[in-house]
Amino acid sequence: MPFGKQQVISTNESEALHVIDALCHHESDLHIREHYTDTGGSTDHVFALTTLMGFKFAPRISSSLDRNLYTYQPVSDQGPLNELIASPVRAKYIIEHWEEMQRVASSIRHGSVSASLLMRRLRAYSRQNRLASALTELGNLERTSFLLDYFQDEAFRRRILIGLNKGEALHALARQLFSGKHGELWDRVFEDQMHRASCLHLIMAAIATWNAVYLSQAVEELKKRGEVVPEEYLPHITPLGWEHINLIGQYSFSHQSARSLNNLRPLRLPEQEHQETQEKAEEDRSALSHS
Repeated sequence: MPFGKQQVISTNESEALHVIDALCHHESDLHIREHYTDTGGSTDHVFALTTLMGFKFAPRISSSLDRNLYTYQPVSDQGPLNELIASPVRAKYIIEHWEEMQRVASSIRHGSVSASLLMRRLRAYSRQNRLASALTELGNLERTSFLLDYFQDEAFRRRILIGLNKGEALHALARQLFSGKHGELWDRVFEDQMHRASCLHLIMAAIATWNAVYLSQAVEELKKRGEVVPEEYLPHITPLGWEHINLIGQYSFSHQSARSLNNLRPLRLPEQEHQETQEKAEEDRSALSHS
């Protein structure tokens, strides 16, 4: 079984290298090309390994203007970037260990070893390991390339922010659903913890699917009525909202109540809600007059 499928991350451990394991063994049908993370998930080794594996790593780095930029060889005057440019990388390390770095990346990608375990062992050597140094130098170059794009490409920065916001929305929904025991796992057996987490993911997926289906229905209904629905707005609509869903109670899954895409519930249209509100108010007034 590949590493990363069943792995507990200590709260005292950096998340950075576990990013690699999750990218390689996420157990989904997604073909990930670009990955976003906060500063805590970015290190030189992550930049190096994601490049070797063909991923585009795009973190939101705090204080990015305080980060050094590295070059392959000495460069001439670069104007305002001069203060950020550090000494050139030790290119000989990259050249000497290029094939070994590729073998490491292949081993991680195919599940022979986890990135977190491998790099933990490399750092444990009493003397600095030359392979780890080569990954650091390659990571410095890749981070520099990323920062240059980040500085000058506003659309790229916005894409990273949108990607991170989606992740935060997912975490917010999980916190709302996982209200029992103050959102803490009290199960001692690892399998029980996995079952509880899997149930949480199942309910989150059900809510996202429900919202996506009925949001699509709502858009189609607006178009039928002749309303203008700007297509550029649609990518900004999230299926992770829960304000209209009662999250408290027992979740019941029944095949008898299941619906297909050809047999959906009718939409609650604004005029219907207005009429129902008026009818409810009329009933309340009638009840008061007879009391």
